[in-house]
Amino acid sequence: MVTTYFQSRAFTLTYDHQHQLGIAQAVGFLNSEEFREATAMCVRLLEEHKPLRWLADNRRMKAIRQADQQWFHEFAFPKLRDSSIRRNATVVSEDIFNKMAIEQLMKRAPDLGDMLLHDFESREEALAWVLQPV
Repeated sequence: MVTTYFQSRAFTLTYDHQHQLGIAQAVGFLNSEEFREATAMCVRLLEEHKPLRWLADNRRMKAIRQADQQWFHEFAFPKLRDSSIRRNATVVSEDIFNKMAIEQLMKRAPDLGDMLLHDFESREEALAWVLQPV
């Protein structure tokens, strides 16, 4: 069963109970308040459901402000490192500025333990990979 956990103007977060899969999908530009709320909701889902898999569909997401990147680094990476996630797939954005922001974030990322990370150009490929056994 897939349920919508959170939805806003530019962000949808769903949880697939059968596959223990969180799916975050962003569309367009998220201002600081929207970005931080979306990230906080992702962390809340991690803490409540303890998913083994995560899919971030960033295809249509726009740039992330520098201040929000720094906040994400400080707030979200420790939560990700300590989370239950073992397979984390990202569908990369079509927006060059988002790609650059994500690349910068990942270069500064701490050790994320046993979590496998992989980037994809299509949602179908990402989903096939993330659903493999953990």
